[in-house]
Amino acid sequence: MTPAELAVAVLAAARAAITERELDVSVLPAATSVERPRNPEHGDYASNIALQLGKKVGLNPREMAAAVAKNLQETPGIASVEIAGPGFLNIRLAAEAVGELAGLIVRAGRQYGRSETLAKEKVNLEFVSANPTGPVHLGHTRWAAVGDALGRILTAAGADVTREHYINDAGVQMARFGESVMAAAHNQPTPQDGYPGEYIQDVAKAVVRANPDILQMSESEQRDKFQSEGYKAMLKEMQDSLERFGVHFDVWFSERTLHEGGAVEHALDELRKQGHVFEQDGAVWLRTTDFGDDKDRVLIRSNGEKTYFAADAAYYINKRERGFERCIYMLGADHHGYIGRLKAIAACAGDDPKRNIEVLIGQLVSLLRGGEPVRLSKRAGTLITLDEFIDAVGVDAARYSLARSSTDSPLTLDIDVITRQKNDNPVFYVQYVGARISSIARNAVDHGYERSDTYDAAQLVHEKELDLLKALGDFPGIVATAAELREPHRVARYLEDLAGAYHRFYDNCLVLPRGDEEFTETHRARLWLNAATRQVIVNGLDLLGVSAPEQM
Repeated sequence: MTPAELAVAVLAAARAAITERELDVSVLPAATSVERPRNPEHGDYASNIALQLGKKVGLNPREMAAAVAKNLQETPGIASVEIAGPGFLNIRLAAEAVGELAGLIVRAGRQYGRSETLAKEKVNLEFVSANPTGPVHLGHTRWAAVGDALGRILTAAGADVTREHYINDAGVQMARFGESVMAAAHNQPTPQDGYPGEYIQDVAKAVVRANPDILQMSESEQRDKFQSEGYKAMLKEMQDSLERFGVHFDVWFSERTLHEGGAVEHALDELRKQGHVFEQDGAVWLRTTDFGDDKDRVLIRSNGEKTYFAADAAYYINKRERGFERCIYMLGADHHGYIGRLKAIAACAGDDPKRNIEVLIGQLVSLLRGGEPVRLSKRAGTLITLDEFIDAVGVDAARYSLARSSTDSPLTLDIDVITRQKNDNPVFYVQYVGARISSIARNAVDHGYERSDTYDAAQLVHEKELDLLKALGDFPGIVATAAELREPHRVARYLEDLAGAYHRFYDNCLVLPRGDEEFTETHRARLWLNAATRQVIVNGLDLLGVSAPEQM
């Protein structure tokens, strides 16, 4: 019995208790949950539903608890229900009900942990959104790992997720990029405010190879050509780097198309309809202070030039018109000021900024090797590129290490720590458990020990077996919570706790017989528990975009 199944049983018992007393069943919540008690001696799970419902139906909470407990004790798989304190229910499961979870997980396979918690919710998840003027660097990489993991977790919770990269390809930075590439092609110094770095030389050479006659064009033609062709080359490199990192975007959205396709003008019309656009000093403004922004924002300057904020407004309205009811922006640490203005855009557009838009801010990442800061990239000049990071540590170590910490705090990673094959390296610690389980399964096959199609769930009664089963039962709730709170690190920390529970199980419970010992039903049941643990590790690591190797 999973915690979710037990929660359903608790709700059914509460409904029956209320119905029996001819009370109002409309006070029942649509769903409830159960929790693991802090003290295991109090039972396997606890529920406070009697406290929630007692006053609503005019019963003393303990009286309500007694009524729920009576019905719940009749549920198959529940050994006992005790009332504690003002009306808490402490629930113990029958041994066979706990042990059956191993079979449920193995049969569910990749589906275990998935739910319909966010079913029918259409989400636009925008992350990375780097300027196409240089390689993807370490500053983008944290959101690449966390954003992709969040997309996987939201999908596992039932949401319809579109992963989107916003290409900042409009504005003066693109002209400066093109001029930098052209200067490099002519072996000239980088222009003032231009882009340095060896990668500019690489882009220039690639453009000239693809366009042999470019250096014979007029200066204005060259400038346009180097900008457009350099942009294509840089964007392709960014896409290739992210794909190598296991990050795939469903949509690459060009900022330039907002201006070229009339989306900015359309957005201004929509905002005017809501009554929040005004003119002052020859400029067009959006009155965002009505919705908590620190100042009103200019949409069109007095010289007729549209601002970046106008493009931001157009982009948000474009997302909503594409049918996304929730727009999640994942921005860097230097974008904290965007939270208020983006939420104000949503409000000015007539939306609910608490529901339709979310802005997540990720703090900076620094890289060490042996405790010393890693030198800056030769290729990118002032940056460490994603490709260099992958080359140094590998995709698995990079993704797991970036995703296992809350993005609220700055993160420092030491290459020597996250690549060593020791248990103090979290990614190795988790992957090693998965590999050890696969090794046990191979040994079982080699010795002719069959897991078979069924097992006796009542055999799994050892304290460490029950602890491991309870940890496995927590996985769906962890995934649902990580999705709800937008916190992929919860999955990583869970996997580390699960790995610890497995090690304690393995140290105390022989999965396979030794020497001439007979293969018993207990061994068979433990093979099922072994396989269930491997499945959860595979599923959990997959949510983080990390592999679960069978051998290490």
